Amino acid sequence: MGLGIKILGPWELTAGGDVLPLAGSRRISLLTRLALSAGRVVTTDQLLTDVWGESRASTAPKQLHIVVSKLREFLAPRALDEVIETVPGGYCLDIPPDHVDAHLFMRLVREARAGRARGEIVTADRSFRQALALWRGQALAGMPAGWAQIEATRLAEERLTALEDHVDLRMAAGDHHAVIPDLTVHIEEHPLRERPYAQLMLALYRAGRSSEALAVYQDTRRVMIQELGIEPGATLRRLQQAVLARDPALDLTAPAQDAMLGDAVAPAELPADTRAFTAREVELAWLDKALIDSGAGMPAIVAIGGPGGIGKSALAVHLAHAVADRYTDGVLYIDLHGATDGLRPLSPIEALGQLLRSLGLDGSAVPTTADEAAVRYRSLTSARNVLIILDNALDTRQVRPLIPAGSGCAVVITSRQVLTSVDGASHLNLSGLDPSDSTALLARIAGPGRVHAEPEAAGRIIRLCGGLPLALRIAAARLAARPDWTLSYLADRLADATRRLDTLEYADLAVRASIAVSLHHLKEEPAGQDAAHLFALLGLLDAPTHTPAATAALADRPERTVEAALDRLMDAGLLESAGLGRYRMHDLVRLYAREQSDDIVQESDRVAATRRALHHYLATARTAGLLLNPTSVIVRNLRADQPGLRLDTPQEAIDWIELERDNLIAVARQATTRTDDPGTVEGLAASLNGPFSHRGWLADLAEIHDQALQVAVRTGDWGCQARGHNQLGCIDKNQGRFEPAVEQFKRALVCWDRAGLPLRKAGTLHNLGTTYGKLGRFDDALATMDEAIATARASGQRDYQASILNGRAGVLIRMGRLDDAIDAGRRSLEIWVEFDDPCGEGAATDTLADACRRAGRLVEAEAGYRRAVYLHHKAGHRAVEAVSLWGLGDTLHDLGRQDEAQKCWHQSARILCDVHLLTEEELGVLLAQDLPQPPDPVKHF
Repeated sequence: MGLGIKILGPWELTAGGDVLPLAGSRRISLLTRLALSAGRVVTTDQLLTDVWGESRASTAPKQLHIVVSKLREFLAPRALDEVIETVPGGYCLDIPPDHVDAHLFMRLVREARAGRARGEIVTADRSFRQALALWRGQALAGMPAGWAQIEATRLAEERLTALEDHVDLRMAAGDHHAVIPDLTVHIEEHPLRERPYAQLMLALYRAGRSSEALAVYQDTRRVMIQELGIEPGATLRRLQQAVLARDPALDLTAPAQDAMLGDAVAPAELPADTRAFTAREVELAWLDKALIDSGAGMPAIVAIGGPGGIGKSALAVHLAHAVADRYTDGVLYIDLHGATDGLRPLSPIEALGQLLRSLGLDGSAVPTTADEAAVRYRSLTSARNVLIILDNALDTRQVRPLIPAGSGCAVVITSRQVLTSVDGASHLNLSGLDPSDSTALLARIAGPGRVHAEPEAAGRIIRLCGGLPLALRIAAARLAARPDWTLSYLADRLADATRRLDTLEYADLAVRASIAVSLHHLKEEPAGQDAAHLFALLGLLDAPTHTPAATAALADRPERTVEAALDRLMDAGLLESAGLGRYRMHDLVRLYAREQSDDIVQESDRVAATRRALHHYLATARTAGLLLNPTSVIVRNLRADQPGLRLDTPQEAIDWIELERDNLIAVARQATTRTDDPGTVEGLAASLNGPFSHRGWLADLAEIHDQALQVAVRTGDWGCQARGHNQLGCIDKNQGRFEPAVEQFKRALVCWDRAGLPLRKAGTLHNLGTTYGKLGRFDDALATMDEAIATARASGQRDYQASILNGRAGVLIRMGRLDDAIDAGRRSLEIWVEFDDPCGEGAATDTLADACRRAGRLVEAEAGYRRAVYLHHKAGHRAVEAVSLWGLGDTLHDLGRQDEAQKCWHQSARILCDVHLLTEEELGVLLAQDLPQPPDPVKHF
């Protein structure tokens, strides 16, 4: 994972451990020159001087640009970002210095020397060995350029000095016997270096071989005189005298200090990677980059957050296995038990003690206080290159003392909480697997053959597990353990909400236990009691998302108090963010919350809490409905126990309905099941009828009205049944299903009579008449319209009279009686203007424009359609706004203004697609036509 460049021996370019076949001497030379300054700018002039040298010509800058481009092209498939950056004045190779073996060598040597200075002999020895092991031959071999030879000489000297420093360290640890053969070889290869002669003399003396030590001095003196014409230096001469005098200063003061010095092993504490690990490629790439791009002088820290069972630990361990070879001092792993069933979280001193022992500190040397242990831990990690996995953390207080000090260290933290107060951490919030990755995980454990044999059942299992990796693993494990089970059988068991959490339990894995741990920790916190109680109440409501306002009604608590509790639940991983001021609960978590509500909340309190929440939605829907249709008597007469949200403008009403669409559908569905409160679903259906219809959400609206009708039938409420049939008929009519619409309207008329409310039939008669007109039954249409308007006059319903006149105008247009249609349309419009109702006025204006266009009065038609578009847009009625836009496009086409017409048709089609009355495919077909025909929604609305 990441590019690597090796120059301490034969030149190599690697990616993910694979050697890349880069060809071309200039490309290799340029990349190497940049690598020696990795992370720093190399000027263009310097590159030209070093790489092109004496052959530099006037075209060299252009050649440089070409070589850089070719390198970028070659490296692009192997790197996440652009590796060679163009910067003012030159270029920069943007890779971590440790990815170049020469830089890694120098860092390890510095750490070794620092470790020795602190008395950490084992650590220093390990760093020296790792540094020297990087050498595979002569540095920059095969590169004859002057700059390469200078660098090769410098690096060779650094290697020899490091080797000799390491010998000093080994001898100080009592390893003098083992260094003698190493020094003998070293001297043979470099006979003019005095330091290894002195080291060999001292090693022989300490090994009890004084005469051989003196012989080394004589050999050294002979070589120096013959080769250089000089006597040995002062250090060697003093050492000879000390050997002759058997000076006690030459003796080792602590000969047994580190008898096992060369056998020190870097810790490798990672748990085994799971073979079932699936997907997460994007997350792994992001984490890998975050570990590389740490700030200067600081350890790299990444924190993986997310709810229980989402796969945080599996991701952290998989990542650690992939990058472990970068950390020369090993990998530490500790489970902090922040969310482990039956175990309390580790205290900081317990965690520090475990980490210090892993770093080689003897148990008796571990400090007994957290502060002292943290200081010792920072000291031991200050010069190390170690990866530390802090898995299953409880909170920031537990983690903060465990952050190492060294810039060569990296930390991966997993926690159900978002640890934003950990300084310098990069944060990844993990979400569930998508259906494709969920299928892959299920197939990997249960067997691909079984999944492929029952794809529909596999899809049901995946949906019921909600993309939660823990749930999917358990489901797959159960299938693997029971070859006689079909996927359909398991899907059926999971479909039973009362048994789902029981089914998602296998061996030591259980979704219920995973959720319970987070709730248990909340209950133990003084500030978490309110949140824990609220968690149980949230299980009562079927809404996909929760807002502070609705939750305040549910809990009968102030909104500010509830919002704090919701945030605490999100911190605990029991809720997820669903946008600003909105929270989401995973379906499996909701099932557990419902279990909790059954256990700890009295039945009477459950009933009252649910009613408060439903009536919050009813009250706010009533407010929104009246803002968008002020003349609705039915909506005005609705009553609710809760005040609901305050909405002041039609736009605020539209915004609220769009945000709460899914919640409104869910609470309407839930209200259907409540026998104690049949009026709620009817009230929601009445309030949402106009807003949902005009936004084109007809399928959702049909479900709500159907549910309200079921409740009305159950309670014997003929008036509610009449409204239900009437509204379902309107939905059928708007979708072009005219015969079913007629049947619904006829049922509604019967129900009005049985309810003893004949004067309420005006609206239904109007709807039936317009539907007859759509069917071409014009005589029936006009007769029904006449009955409708007579009923409206008898009841004094002026708004109904306006609607019926507008519907009559539509029928007259179809009959070709355009003057009569214009007259009826104008009378309708006059009434609607009295009401100051943009919805009714917009409908009448659109019909009048239709009549004018058919009559050839195109200028009047254009003005009418523009006015109708404005009024529909103001009222938030997007579907009918699209209808008026289409009519405007037709009129502009008739006027010869083709470009403007196309713009209107396209705008109309896009709106219809936005409200799901057209598919993307249908939209594409329409936009490709020069003269498109009106789509079905335009014809039927």
